[in-house]
Amino acid sequence: MIQASICTIGDEILIGQIIDTNSSHISLALNDSGVRVTKMLSIGDDLDTIVDTLEGELYENDIVIVTGGLGPTKDDITKTALSRLSGASSYKTDERQLQIIHKILSARGLDVLDINLAQASVPDTCEVIPNRLGTAPVMVFRFGEERFGHQATLYSLPGVPFEAIGALGDIIEDIRQHNSLSDIYHRTVMTYGIAESALSKMIEEWEDNLPEDIHLAYLPNPLTGVRLRLSIYGGVKEEEEARIEAETARLKEILGEFIYSDRDDTLERCIGRILTKAGKTVSAAESCTGGTISALLTSVPGSSGYYLGSVTSYANEVKTNVLGVPADIIRNKGAVSSECVAAMAEGVRRLTGSDYSIATSGIAGPDGGSEGKPVGLVWIGVSSPQGTETFNAVFKGDRKRNIERFASTALNYLRIKLVNELN
Repeated sequence: MIQASICTIGDEILIGQIIDTNSSHISLALNDSGVRVTKMLSIGDDLDTIVDTLEGELYENDIVIVTGGLGPTKDDITKTALSRLSGASSYKTDERQLQIIHKILSARGLDVLDINLAQASVPDTCEVIPNRLGTAPVMVFRFGEERFGHQATLYSLPGVPFEAIGALGDIIEDIRQHNSLSDIYHRTVMTYGIAESALSKMIEEWEDNLPEDIHLAYLPNPLTGVRLRLSIYGGVKEEEEARIEAETARLKEILGEFIYSDRDDTLERCIGRILTKAGKTVSAAESCTGGTISALLTSVPGSSGYYLGSVTSYANEVKTNVLGVPADIIRNKGAVSSECVAAMAEGVRRLTGSDYSIATSGIAGPDGGSEGKPVGLVWIGVSSPQGTETFNAVFKGDRKRNIERFASTALNYLRIKLVNELN
């Protein structure tokens, strides 16, 4: 199987000034094409380190993709490093990229400076894929078996994300033309409401009996739950799909309603599909989550078709005056209680006219807890014409993490109620 390494260059990544998003986009594109990514690296702006690191990666991989360090300023040294690595004796001007440079700068009303023109100058050891979206071209260096013991190719991309992503189509096509690619198949199963350790124990026997070439990975996330990814590298795609489909069916039998999707998904997208299919609507009354649930629900394209609105009732006065929560509930039971979230959920459903509603009230922290109601406690109410149910949970995280878990747990209870009542 063809293997690849992805390397980003620039001190700005290593000091945390810029987040590397290029590597994830490149990795997805390579995996979809049948290339297995073995490593992702970030390299600082040091010439010797760049050369030594890339040389090591070319020994270990068939393909190395590099992003960054191709700008017009003196701190952009990737081209110099690649010239040394490839043994270039001179530079050549790529006329296609030169024309693009003139066109881009002219459209921006900028003068064409010598440092801009120099970006079309590349080592004489490389091939060029023109960058239609920017001034730095994609450089392709091909190495024979005599250099690294196997045929290897290095692609150097600009670091600007939309330029790097824009060049991926041409790079993937070049990889296909020069390599015999195998199939890679991934299947994702999304779970919520069960901790990673408990999930592992629950599916232990199933996991132990997986065929050796099917790989399982656990990927926990507070907003989406634990993602299970099954992968097969190599083989024939149709056969891989059939085998993983059979294993997924067995997994569903074991986990039941802990599984909310058999694709790479989110709770809010899953809820959106259920509501859209049933022609139902939803609203939210949020206290401790402060609008997080509403933000998640409305992040889904098409949510205007089923999401009616929300009330962020942080203050008790808003709970009573807007949502109609009886004052004696707050006085006798407290705002963080089963009775309060039930009244909140029913109040916002009545106020908006939605079919379903969800409500939260809790203590996100770091202060405000008590012996009976600790920091991390959340009460959740879910209401429909068939009745109102309440649930509680306690989490032990910082304020931000608690709010995320409050919101996603509330969405999961809404999902379960929708499934039970609509499916």
